[in-house]
Amino acid sequence: MLAPKARWSIGNADEMLVETFARELQIDPLVARLLVLRDIRTVPDAEQFLHGGVHYYFDPYLLDGMLPAVERIRKALQNDEFIRVYGDYDADGVSSTSLMAHLLKGLGARFDTYIPHRIREGYGLNRSAIELAKEQGVKLLITVDTGISAVQEIAYCQELGLDIIVTDHHEPPEILPQALAVINPKKPGCPYPYKHLAGVGVAFKLAHALLDRLPEELLEFAALGTVADLMPLTGENRLIVKQGLLRMQDSTYAGFRSLIGVSGIENKEVTASHIGFSLAPRINASGRLEAADIAVKLLTTSDEKEAEQIAFELDMLNKERQLIVEDMVKEAFVLAEQQQAKGLDKVIVVAKEQWNVGVVGIVASKIVEKFYRPTLVLSIDPLTGMAKGSARSIAGFDLHKALTACEEMLDHYGGHQAAAGMSLNSSHLESFTHKLNELAAAALTEQDFIPLLKADAACSLADVPIASIEQLEKLAPFGMGNPAPRFMFTDLSLGDIRTMGKEKQHLKLALSQMKEEVSCSVEAVGFGKGSLAGLIAPAAKVDVLGELSINEWNGVRKPQIMMQDFRITHMQLFDWRGAGQLSTKLSVLQNTIAAGNGNRTLTPAIVLFDEADAALFTSTAFQLGDSVPYWVVQDNEQLRPGNESAKQLEFANMQDIILYTIPRSVASLQSVIHQASGMMRCYPVFAELGPDSGSTLPSRDMFKMLYGTLQKEGSLNVQDVRLMTSFSKRSGLSPAMIQFILSVFEELGFVEKQGGFVKLHASPAKRDLTASRLYQHRLHRQEVESIVMYSSAKELEEWIADQIKKENHILEEII
Repeated sequence: MLAPKARWSIGNADEMLVETFARELQIDPLVARLLVLRDIRTVPDAEQFLHGGVHYYFDPYLLDGMLPAVERIRKALQNDEFIRVYGDYDADGVSSTSLMAHLLKGLGARFDTYIPHRIREGYGLNRSAIELAKEQGVKLLITVDTGISAVQEIAYCQELGLDIIVTDHHEPPEILPQALAVINPKKPGCPYPYKHLAGVGVAFKLAHALLDRLPEELLEFAALGTVADLMPLTGENRLIVKQGLLRMQDSTYAGFRSLIGVSGIENKEVTASHIGFSLAPRINASGRLEAADIAVKLLTTSDEKEAEQIAFELDMLNKERQLIVEDMVKEAFVLAEQQQAKGLDKVIVVAKEQWNVGVVGIVASKIVEKFYRPTLVLSIDPLTGMAKGSARSIAGFDLHKALTACEEMLDHYGGHQAAAGMSLNSSHLESFTHKLNELAAAALTEQDFIPLLKADAACSLADVPIASIEQLEKLAPFGMGNPAPRFMFTDLSLGDIRTMGKEKQHLKLALSQMKEEVSCSVEAVGFGKGSLAGLIAPAAKVDVLGELSINEWNGVRKPQIMMQDFRITHMQLFDWRGAGQLSTKLSVLQNTIAAGNGNRTLTPAIVLFDEADAALFTSTAFQLGDSVPYWVVQDNEQLRPGNESAKQLEFANMQDIILYTIPRSVASLQSVIHQASGMMRCYPVFAELGPDSGSTLPSRDMFKMLYGTLQKEGSLNVQDVRLMTSFSKRSGLSPAMIQFILSVFEELGFVEKQGGFVKLHASPAKRDLTASRLYQHRLHRQEVESIVMYSSAKELEEWIADQIKKENHILEEII
């Protein structure tokens, strides 16, 4: 077995609707199914999703506050008033600010832009920036991607006689700012049909209203901010991003061309993934490490050389940002583990002095990825004691709602269900952490802390030829709210297991499946899953959940699965019989188990099938010390811990079982298998630790003959090689057979050893040979060997699996 990292959920589509879409829209049934699973219920809605154009945009004046905003901006244009666009330092804010700059420039306005410095000023409007605007003659302030929570700051604008228009998309507070106009689709009472616009989406709608037409020339900016801010790619957002990506292919803006070039995606079709993983991080790098103004300059300049220079600077900043994040993540992981060890394991809150406040959100995402817990990462200013940070959540936990419940401890907060920012005095951190954990404990179940992966359908490899995979692109762009289609494939056979990358951190599997006597094959790639390669047996059957793509190499196109998760549902056997370097193999296995599970406390368990094996194991095996737990099978077939490591663990919970020595009976092996109820992987070694005594059982006459010899001679010098060789020839017994018979006599108390001599006891007790454990062991040896020594790996795996099934059946009958 190999457990998946997430819970798998498979979509269930209305088959009649699937058939209707496929027939009416002339599309592949697989695409039709995916439309239904995206909650599209009518043919016109499906048509819009696939082919929607400019006529599907909503009237911008449906946004409450749009009319007074447009009137005030037009008045400013008429009177040549000085306008300032006030943005935010993330990619959405930069995109919004740049979009407004192009809009106002096209309208002939007298204007400039302003983005507060993340570290010196913090998020949103601030009094100093407002005073500066007043001093510099600004008459109208337009916020983009910010302002909805700035009640006091906007009141201060009014005191100074400064008109302000707020455009934002963040969750509105109970008390709205008293600005000249507040445009936010989430504002209570706003009739706008689509509530999920990004900050740049709201700015785009303002441009739409001011120009009395759809500003298609601004779609690139709207697409960049929408994807970067992780807005759902549904409704209007889907239209914005789909059309914006088309314009990016051959952008008229020097900044976009240079950014695409430095990101290494020239000559490729620009996708939403390219924005999310290449363009947006470089835009964000300016606001995280320097000032976001440089990114605005990139997106607004018409000078090709200047654009190339700025794009290069942003690329360097992004590389610097990556190094800073790497160091912070290592520190944050340690702090997160320490917090969880204290029992606060529902919400992770980590804070440290002088962490770079510009990357705390990225670090929070990394922690969520590893621990799957809502996470807050804060940087503490050692001079003021203020902690400023970002949060990322998991499904089912509303961060904004949780922060609102803690607002008495916070100086400032804002954001969405999934992401938020906040600041508070570090003296409140402990109580803040406890409060958040209490809220999460009330809101979430244990299941909620296991990631949920949704697949659109369960398929066979034959169901998804290249032609069908190509048609999936009709559903693009993919992102939040419209994820790339995922499929589940089960019972796949393995052809090859390989790791890739400089550090072998990625996994590649060659998979195949037989259906109706036709074999289909595919390669599956799992990024970051290389550590699991050692936990996959060559004969395993694999279930995979992932995205489909087409891999093209040297003109050959092949289907490929990008694995999000995979599992093996049956017990796996790794055949270590006859293998050398067991010490090395065990060390590698320990590291593989720890890395594959992300848990250094997990370890394999060793089983010794005889008490006599224990002494030989600890003295002759490999210098393990007490690091690897081992158990010894007792005469009653029950296991006893053999060392301190084993005493701290439950054998029934062990996942990796090494059957190290040869069982003394089939019943003994069956008993161990039944007690190993948590076993996922089995590693049979079946080593002979003592002298090789073979499997032939001496006859009773042989026992009598050797006993008679001892009676006649009085003793036997077993260390005298010439004597023993001569006796072996005369008696017809091999040296190993003689040694075995003498060991049985000694166990039964018939003889005793003195130095190199063996002699009879003066008055031995009467005992039958069958009372000897060694005799019983040899009695059953041939039956045991037929199972454990002379079977193939497949036969042994099937035999063990059969024992597990029988035990489960017995337990089911008892229950």
